[in-house]
Amino acid sequence: MALAGVLLGVLSGCGAAAAHVDGARDAGRAFEQSLASGDYRAACALLAPETRSQLEDDEKQTCAKALEGQDLPAGAVDGAEVYGRQALVRASGETLFLSRFTGGWRVVAAGCTPRGDKPYDCVVKGG
Repeated sequence: MALAGVLLGVLSGCGAAAAHVDGARDAGRAFEQSLASGDYRAACALLAPETRSQLEDDEKQTCAKALEGQDLPAGAVDGAEVYGRQALVRASGETLFLSRFTGGWRVVAAGCTPRGDKPYDCVVKGG
């Protein structure tokens, strides 16, 4: 009986981790699809509040107009890695960084490319 309880706990923990990966991947996919279809309002709704605010402040215009003016590739999501409340989502042509908020996963940085040992270079990011 005790073994069954341990197994149930382990299996439910794995399910929760898989749900987080699926959630991050789905949010990344929704962001990429919004960009691809030109629905910048929908893409802005998927940005973290600080990222959205930073974009609007930097560009001195609404999020949708500012996001439209960025050089963001829109591609298919290849996979997601979750580390607690943070996630890295790889898409063709870019990497997205997401955080889990009360309302779900939100993009904190987009259009990111690796730079070797240095931090990623991101087109859109929060402050």
